[in-house]
Amino acid sequence: MKIPLLDLKAQYKTIKTEVETAVKKVLETQDFILGEEVKQFEREIAQYCGVKYGVGVASGTDALVLSLKALDVGEGDEVITTPFTFFATAESISNVGAKPVFVDIDPNTYNINPDLIEKKITDKTKAIVPVHLYGQCADMDAIMAVARKHNLKVVEDTAQAIGATYKSKRAGSFGDFGALSFFPSKNLGAFGDAGMVVTNDEKLAQRVRTLRVHGSSVRYIHSEIGINSRLDNLQAAALRIKLKYLDKWLENRRSIAEFYKEKLRNLPIVIPNVPVYNVHTYHQYTIRVKSVQEKLMKYLIDNGIETRTYYPIALHLQECYKFLGYKIGDMKESEIATKEAFSIPIFPEMSQEQKEYVVDTIKSFFK
Repeated sequence: MKIPLLDLKAQYKTIKTEVETAVKKVLETQDFILGEEVKQFEREIAQYCGVKYGVGVASGTDALVLSLKALDVGEGDEVITTPFTFFATAESISNVGAKPVFVDIDPNTYNINPDLIEKKITDKTKAIVPVHLYGQCADMDAIMAVARKHNLKVVEDTAQAIGATYKSKRAGSFGDFGALSFFPSKNLGAFGDAGMVVTNDEKLAQRVRTLRVHGSSVRYIHSEIGINSRLDNLQAAALRIKLKYLDKWLENRRSIAEFYKEKLRNLPIVIPNVPVYNVHTYHQYTIRVKSVQEKLMKYLIDNGIETRTYYPIALHLQECYKFLGYKIGDMKESEIATKEAFSIPIFPEMSQEQKEYVVDTIKSFFK
């Protein structure tokens, strides 16, 4: 049996007619850049995330960059974030001219450890970028308390966590901005790159709208230097169809996660830890094992089960960040996680047979 980490073809089959009808409508209007579908989708995502405004952009990375630019983060500033995440988080900080300052993770959740943030704050610190990794919110009460105490801005990297909640409040609704990604593999994925910035601040939303079209709010009149980062109507039309099914898909993911939890609990592996106040969306189902990560991954792959390490090298040890001066041992929990954690298949359309095969294969490895 072959089981992928994610089966987008299976998802597409369930919504094929609706998506093709929506896309055809856009093709007939020939209205591609921004447009009515984008406006509608921005409103729908804002409502879904529990905020007032959504601004569609070209990617999740651009959502981070534009959020930081709109908050005037730039040269000489420092931004605190986690080293255990996809590269785009730190890259976005660098791309606005600021310096990423890394803070280690809580090993139970893989999210930034808020207890370690304050000691990294200097007079150059401008913002905090917490990441809601794998689909679970970081400890936002603690993070926002530190931010308020030191007058820092907060941009939530919500790329993996649309629909997740922390104390009944949706991911992306806590900070000055939430940055969403609709990369195809995300729980709400486009048919290409797409992203969105969400916020409760009208002035900040308007700033991002200006920045995403070359710093222009009136055609050919440029109030500042922006970038070209616009969500297109085709992607918005398809995403609007998918959004209708998102909660059902997330519930399916949680059901699969519960199955894994029940069946894997007595094995020498660490399953995801979810605090009682969090609702996880399981963008990834990530387990960890001591000493045998590579052997177990190879065993699963040899038996047709796709696995992947997210992330094999912590960001503070990446080649391009050598100039920051970090060394092995500086972020112990993140470094341990790179050697122990990996993800196994989880997607809403998984069959009972597929779930059982994954579990039985893992059990057979430990026998």
